[in-house]
Amino acid sequence: MIDLQTIYQAHERIKGTVVKTPFAYAPRLSEQCGIEVYLKKENLQVTGAFKIRGAYNKIATLSDSERKQGVIAASAGNHAQGVAMAAQIFGIQALIVMPESTPLTKINGVRYYGAEVILAGSNYDEAYAYASWYGREHGMFFVHPFADEAVMAGQGTIALEMIESIDDLDAVVIPVGGGGLISGMASAIKSLSPKTEVIGVSALGAPAMKESFESKKAIDSTSVRTIADGIAVRDTSEITLGHILESVDRIVSVDDEEIANAILFLLERQKLVVEGAGAVGVAAVLHDKLSDLKGKKTGIVLSGGNMDVTLLSIIIEKGLIKSGRKMKLTVTLVDKPGALMKLTEMLQGLNANIVHIDYDRTSTTLAYGDANVMIHLETKGEEHQSQIRALLKEHRYLSSEEH
Repeated sequence: MIDLQTIYQAHERIKGTVVKTPFAYAPRLSEQCGIEVYLKKENLQVTGAFKIRGAYNKIATLSDSERKQGVIAASAGNHAQGVAMAAQIFGIQALIVMPESTPLTKINGVRYYGAEVILAGSNYDEAYAYASWYGREHGMFFVHPFADEAVMAGQGTIALEMIESIDDLDAVVIPVGGGGLISGMASAIKSLSPKTEVIGVSALGAPAMKESFESKKAIDSTSVRTIADGIAVRDTSEITLGHILESVDRIVSVDDEEIANAILFLLERQKLVVEGAGAVGVAAVLHDKLSDLKGKKTGIVLSGGNMDVTLLSIIIEKGLIKSGRKMKLTVTLVDKPGALMKLTEMLQGLNANIVHIDYDRTSTTLAYGDANVMIHLETKGEEHQSQIRALLKEHRYLSSEEH
C-alpha cells in the first residue's frame, strides 16, 4: 500500500491549490437504491476532476532541475488539465499528448492553463506511447497519470477528506481505469478504516483492470470502447494492479447504457454535471450491481465533471425518449390539403406538444399521393404515449416509432 504518511504529506502540499470538495448525503439517490449514499463531488474540483491532486503533488516533489526540463503527460483530458494547471502554478513548460478523439471541451481546458496540446493516437495507450517517446527525445519529465507513487498519494487525499467527514463508512465506491485513484484511496482507507469495503467500478468496454484483478495477473485488452473516456485504459499497469490486489475488495462493471442513465439521473435529480467516468459508481448502485450494500453507509466518488456537451445532449435526448417524455413518430397520410392539420389537431386534443415536424413526399418507399410526417412530441409518460398510439390506430394511420 501507499504509505499513509506519504498521503498526509501530499495533503499538506496541495492545500491552497486544490479544493476540498463537498462530501454530502444524496437523499434522492439513497431513496431510489436503498443505500445510504454520500457523494464526494470531485466534479466540482478546480479543474473539474480529481486529477489535479496527483499532478500537483508529483510536480511539487520534483527538483528544480527536473522542473526546468518541462513536463509532458498523456491524458484523455482530466490528468492533462491537472498537469497543465500545476505547471502554470510552478511557472514551467507543459506539453500534453491527447487521443485524437478527445472532446474539444477538454482540449480547450488544457490550453486555458497555457499548455501545448498534441493530438496523437486513437486511445490513451497510443497517446501514452507517443508522449513517452517525445519526452525522451526532447528531455522532458514525464508525469504518469496513475502508475506513480506521488500521483497515487495525491489521489489518496480524497479518502482522507471523506474519512475526516464520515468515519464510519461501510463502503467506498471508486471509478477504476488505470488504477491510480483507487490505489491511493484504498491505501488510505485500509490504513485508517480497515473494516470499510473498497469497491472499484470499471466500464464494461474497458475491462482490463477488472479482468486482471480477478485473474490476479496483468491482462491487457485488445481495444476499448466506452463513453467513460476518463477510464478507457487498454493496458494494465503492474504497479497499480499490485496496490489494487492488496487493498481493494472487489471490482464490478457497468455498461454504457447504465452509465448514461446515471449521468442523466445526476443531472436531473442531483443537479450535478458528471462525466461518464465519474458516474460509474452511481451507475453501479442504480442498476443493482451492489445490491448487498442495501441499508449501508456508502461513499461514492464522482471523479470528474468535464462532460462533452455534444455527448450530453445525446444522452439527454435518448433519456427523454426512454422515460416516456419524448416520442418520435413517422406517420403516413394522404398528401392533400388539411391532412396535416387534421393530424395535429388530433394530437392537440391529447395535449401532446409538437416540438419538431418534418414533411416528406418524395421517399421511394411511399405510394404516389402519400407523404410521411416525422413528428417529435413532448409527452407525459408511457400511459400518455399509449393513448397517442391508440388514437392513431383508431383513425387508421400507418405509423412507426423511433426508440
